[in-house]
Amino acid sequence: MEREPSRPATGEPAAGAAVPEEPLPPRPSIWLAAEEPAKPARSAARNGLDRERITEASVRLLDAEGLAKFSMRRLAGEMGVTAMSLYWYVDTKDDLLELALDAVFDELAGAGTDGEADDWRAELRALSAGYRALLVRHPWASALAGTYLNIGPHSMAFARRLRQVLARTGLGPERQQGAMEAVSQFVYGFGTAEGHYVERSREAGMTQDAYFRHAMGSIRRHPDLEGDFTEPGRLRAERGGHTVEEMRERDFATALDLLVAGIEAMVAREE
Repeated sequence: MEREPSRPATGEPAAGAAVPEEPLPPRPSIWLAAEEPAKPARSAARNGLDRERITEASVRLLDAEGLAKFSMRRLAGEMGVTAMSLYWYVDTKDDLLELALDAVFDELAGAGTDGEADDWRAELRALSAGYRALLVRHPWASALAGTYLNIGPHSMAFARRLRQVLARTGLGPERQQGAMEAVSQFVYGFGTAEGHYVERSREAGMTQDAYFRHAMGSIRRHPDLEGDFTEPGRLRAERGGHTVEEMRERDFATALDLLVAGIEAMVAREE
């Protein structure tokens, strides 16, 4: 007589056996976290910590040393506390980085124009300039914005303002999201590249202009590239400006003019 198998042939658990729970997917964002029981309170007077202070210190450390060197242990050392004490206020390093990212978006609260609320073009330029400046001041922010959902309250407030401006352009609702992508992705790319250039120049111990001359000189000596780049002085003259920063300002303004012109052309075509 054959013995009854202890498990069904299908590989499913035998009757009455405990079914292992499916692992929960990772939480996509701290801003989507369900309400959790509060951790036991710790005396703020005793350790001087709270989430806001930890976030502010994180932003300062990220600005000073960059994303690659950031760690909870390094942050704790900077604040004069233990790494474990930080976890009373945030669950993970990712949570803290999301908080830091949204904190810098609060700098855009005042971005915009004064007295020109009816001029969507001026408002769009002002918001774009503010976003670009943020990415240059905080080069690490672009990497985090591309990693996390970036749906914190300050980030979303900026996105709503940009959406409201584009709603005044005359574009149909079905076109407005595309316009928002065109503007935001352009500024994100421009500001990210500019921030990296500024950071690279600083790390080399050179001004932006000196680094530009050094890089262009090296390129012109490369046989496969020398014909693709003009002499630095001529390049500055062609692009308008005597310095790298002046060239960049003109490039940014020209690109925004092209985006505005494209929106205007599409609105005119739809009328």
